[in-house]
Amino acid sequence: MEHKNPLFYGKVLLFGEYGIIKDSMGLSIPHTYYKGAFQFNTTPNAEQSKSNEHLQAYLAYLQSPEAPCRFNFAAFENDLSNGLFFDSSIPQGFGVGSSGALVAAIYDRYCQDKIPASPEQPSDIKALKQLFSWMESYFHGKSSGIDPTICYLGLPLLIQSKDELGTVSLPVNAGKGAVFLLNSGAPGETQPMVAIFMEKLKEEGFRKMLKDQFVKYNDACIQAFVNGDRGPLFTNLKKLSALVLDNFDPMIPNGFHKLWKEGLETEDYFLKLCGSGGGGFVMGFTRDYESIKDKFQGYAPEVVYRF
Repeated sequence: MEHKNPLFYGKVLLFGEYGIIKDSMGLSIPHTYYKGAFQFNTTPNAEQSKSNEHLQAYLAYLQSPEAPCRFNFAAFENDLSNGLFFDSSIPQGFGVGSSGALVAAIYDRYCQDKIPASPEQPSDIKALKQLFSWMESYFHGKSSGIDPTICYLGLPLLIQSKDELGTVSLPVNAGKGAVFLLNSGAPGETQPMVAIFMEKLKEEGFRKMLKDQFVKYNDACIQAFVNGDRGPLFTNLKKLSALVLDNFDPMIPNGFHKLWKEGLETEDYFLKLCGSGGGGFVMGFTRDYESIKDKFQGYAPEVVYRF
């Protein structure tokens, strides 16, 4: 039986980076510009060979007795010997779900008792998240499982807390406003950034700022965004952007501090982290994309959502 090779898209966490670690809300959407799918080549090029080797190493991890679902290892091994590789346009280290899409693709193809990609119960989404958390921990040391869940379902996901998440429909009224990504030109490494964050959490002042301000503005942004309330969205975005500039300095990629400040001063746009920061993409929000896009030409601006 010939498998069709479904596409798995990347994702963008609009709100909730770092906050999710401390149980704030999060909102994530699929990013269809980036995608990956399994392909075969018995005479692979260097990149395809490398992908095949990575998959072989990952197979060994999945064979752990702790694995939370049953995989068809014989099929996986057979595919690997026939030149299986993951053909992906999703850049690694940019916070747009490169490992999430791969994990979702492996689960979809090899898990023997998989939950369908259109789950009927909220408990199914929770179960997927737990399972994907284990699968993706191979790549990041510790994973929430949220990225692969989004990549697998291909739907916007509202994260209410660590244990409560569900799909959400967003307003469809494409106007002048936009969420966009700016490319810092260098990948960010998740683990060092999370280590800095965990170190900062030892400071009482930082913990208080997270609890009293960061989580409050983050959650208010999400509620306004889901409801299509532009006024409260931009009011809280400004506060969130200023807070990140003041408290997450090491996570802001090089060369972005000036642009960040200008946005806060002019209020033409507001910047925030995309993923763990340090490199990769920076995310921007604006009421009028056409009026500001030329400002960012050096950073390959890319619209991910119109509103």
